[in-house]
Amino acid sequence: MLYRILILVSAGLILTGCAGQSSTAASPDRGKAPEPPTMSQSDDLCGAEQVQRYVGRSYTEALSDTLEQESGAGALRVKRPGMAYTLEYRADRLDVSVNEEDVIQTIQCG
Repeated sequence: MLYRILILVSAGLILTGCAGQSSTAASPDRGKAPEPPTMSQSDDLCGAEQVQRYVGRSYTEALSDTLEQESGAGALRVKRPGMAYTLEYRADRLDVSVNEEDVIQTIQCG
């Protein structure tokens, strides 16, 4: 009997402690990913400025090779809608964002 009372009291204390953790002032940016860093032309280590003319074109594997070669990027990453990817920033990586039809929307370092 004493064991049951201890369990109930412990559970009540745990729940009371969790209730005190809520914040009354919700942050408007809560749950959003951070914005990628902005870059100047001198920070264009991935060569994104060199390949901006490909925005609006259909992405293909052959174009991937062209983008990587013309930009001089150390790596290339294609970002598709609904796809999970890391938020780490690599200045030498070319990020190519495409829409559902594989049309290039943006090309930037990341």
